Amino acid sequence: MSRDHVEPVERSVSDAEAAVRGAEPAPGVPGGLTGGAEAPFLELLARGASAEAYERPVLLARAEGLPAERITALEQAKLLALRVRSELEGRRRREAELSALFETAHDLAGLRDVDAVLQAIVQRARSLLGTDVAYLSLNDPVRGDTYMRVTEGSVAARFQQLRLGMGEGLGGLVAQTARPYVTDDYFRDDRFRHTMTIDAGVHDEGLVAILGVPLMLGANVIGVLFAADRRARVFEREQIALLGSFAALAAAAIDTANLLTETRAALAGLERANEIIQDRSAVIERASDVHDRLAELVLRGGGVHDVAAAVSQVLAGAVQFTEAGAAPAGALETSRAEGHAVRHEDDWIAAVAAGGELLGALVLRGHPGLDPVDQRTLERAAMVTSLLLLARRSAAEAEQRVRGELLDDLLDARDRDPRILRERASRLRADLDATHVVLAARLEADAADADQEAAARRRLWSAASHLAATRHGLAAARDGGTVLLLPLAPGDSATELAHRTARHLGTAVHEAVTVGASAPVQGPAAHPDAVVAAYEEGRRCVEALRLLGRCGDGAAADDFGFLGLLLAGDRDVAGFVERTIGEVLAYDERRGTDLVRTLDAYFACGMSPARTKDDLHVHVNTVAQRLERVARLLGEDWQSPARALEIQLALRLQRLAVRIPS
Repeated sequence: MSRDHVEPVERSVSDAEAAVRGAEPAPGVPGGLTGGAEAPFLELLARGASAEAYERPVLLARAEGLPAERITALEQAKLLALRVRSELEGRRRREAELSALFETAHDLAGLRDVDAVLQAIVQRARSLLGTDVAYLSLNDPVRGDTYMRVTEGSVAARFQQLRLGMGEGLGGLVAQTARPYVTDDYFRDDRFRHTMTIDAGVHDEGLVAILGVPLMLGANVIGVLFAADRRARVFEREQIALLGSFAALAAAAIDTANLLTETRAALAGLERANEIIQDRSAVIERASDVHDRLAELVLRGGGVHDVAAAVSQVLAGAVQFTEAGAAPAGALETSRAEGHAVRHEDDWIAAVAAGGELLGALVLRGHPGLDPVDQRTLERAAMVTSLLLLARRSAAEAEQRVRGELLDDLLDARDRDPRILRERASRLRADLDATHVVLAARLEADAADADQEAAARRRLWSAASHLAATRHGLAAARDGGTVLLLPLAPGDSATELAHRTARHLGTAVHEAVTVGASAPVQGPAAHPDAVVAAYEEGRRCVEALRLLGRCGDGAAADDFGFLGLLLAGDRDVAGFVERTIGEVLAYDERRGTDLVRTLDAYFACGMSPARTKDDLHVHVNTVAQRLERVARLLGEDWQSPARALEIQLALRLQRLAVRIPS
């Protein structure tokens, strides 16, 4: 019986004294026995008294001087009662053991977590054997030793992490021989091979008496179940047998868990195989779907972005078409060389190439795990994209040639019928009756050889043709550069158009492009001579920009001040005068002032206000006020050398009212 269930000795002694003195019988005790020698001991049995309490009735009888026959009867009754008590305790202990074994077997029948079952076995073994510690170790076939798996009552970390070699310590000997071993004092027992590591762990835990029984699966030892106390103790045969029964249940739990693990692994394998089959089927269906979609796109003339959108839906990811320069160079080159999609970080890159030319790439974003069939789908989409790009390029080149031929006819064949020119332009979505600007464009980079120069000019012509197509204009390669005829939007100017065109073409060809713009041309179809003159004006602007060190920029003749008179084809003197001093002229006309005459005198007097007031016969403050008004009209920099030169030229042209010959 467990020590936790022992009644206090004092209560049992009091009961015995009452019985000896002939007290009233306890409830449930037959009255005929109260006067006999058995009565006090029956009372003690009924109370569940401790073994020491059974000596008290005999001692009391002797102290009271009862007859020897009475004392002898009490001695015999005591011995009989102790045997009965021992038998009852044994029955209760066996009932508790059987109950624990039954509960453990029940846990094993519903096994879900082998660790939980092993923990329960160790806990019950410790409780029934009444030991301080119980623990279980398992053999490691790979390392050839046995290691701690479950402990109950242990407090030392080093002990809980022990590994025992075969034959080392008590546990190692049990694991090696498949026989139970017990010791009442481990450190004084020479039967076991002591090691520093094992002894240190046992010492940390403070264990003295240890019992170990093997865990058997058939003829194989898979581990050891232990019960141990921190004081000297002799384990009885029944306790050894009980621990052996728990060990058998633990071995069955481990075997069942292993079988369940294998079964689950097999089921998982079957489920995985089924998933793979389903995935293969889904992938094949997706491949068929994308094939049908791509074929439909090609037949109805879809574009590269339509292909990317279709593949995005099939692969359930974001697929984009990018230019070759925007894709990772290493992955793109590998894909082009191998002809397969290549993974780059979390993306997949499929080169879009035709022959030896790299046209771009299809990029699948954020999709690191790509199925081989899906990878092939991406590669097939890249192939379709290259075909579409080649077809689009062929169509674009044909349109570029047509646009170039029309512009060449405007520049060279000035006797063409305007009606025919308009019809040809309308098929290209161009309106030759609108206001246009002629722009001359030239590359500024020096080519290493003739082939590179020709390639650069082709890139410039291609970029200009694309710009002309998007702006509903015309473009042609001419005189080592490119000429464009672009419509001028309301509110726009030739200067702004030249600037934008220079930036656009430079970005497209990755080189500096200088652009010169003509003055606006009204209705090019009806005025081919104006187109020719405008082209020459644009070329002169290009040369002026280069001479002024403004390569890669864009400008019109109006941007060069009085130099524009030399660059412009029609020598627009009136326009120059208006742009330069028009505000002053208008002010004099509205107010009746003499600002123009004051400016003439001011420049004639060497820009001296004092001499100017003498020439005009006015006060010097009047001169100063007039010059302040001029500054507000022309800007604060009107006296800078360049502006002053232009203003003086405009004053002379206005005064002479003549036009410079062209």
